[in-house]
Amino acid sequence: MALGGVGWGLYSLNGRRAGDPLAATALNFALATPLAGGWLLLSGDSIAPNWGIWPALASGAVTSGLGYALWYRVVPQLPASLAAVSQLSVPLLAALGGAALLAEVPGLRFWAAAIMVLGGIAVSLRKG
Repeated sequence: MALGGVGWGLYSLNGRRAGDPLAATALNFALATPLAGGWLLLSGDSIAPNWGIWPALASGAVTSGLGYALWYRVVPQLPASLAAVSQLSVPLLAALGGAALLAEVPGLRFWAAAIMVLGGIAVSLRKG
């Protein structure tokens, strides 16, 4: 998680300098594709060819790409500290979206964690 946070922070800092968010995101995906393919080859895992994987990959790439492009569009307009802290809400939003998609009701443990995450964000955004 720590390495993921560092990676996302570096990604966001790079996005502050991106002139064209969509082009920058497309380039990032193009650079990451051979690395991901190489990882798959070296890991020895094989992806069974079936028709379901291609729409899943395409929709994931499109929705992720648009989300990252939107982030690159917004991040230059935010103070660096706000951009860094706002990223902490992403897992919470993803969990809520997943629960809604699956028509599940999050339990007490989820809400306790959500309160802690949002409380930490609120504390960090408070002016001292």
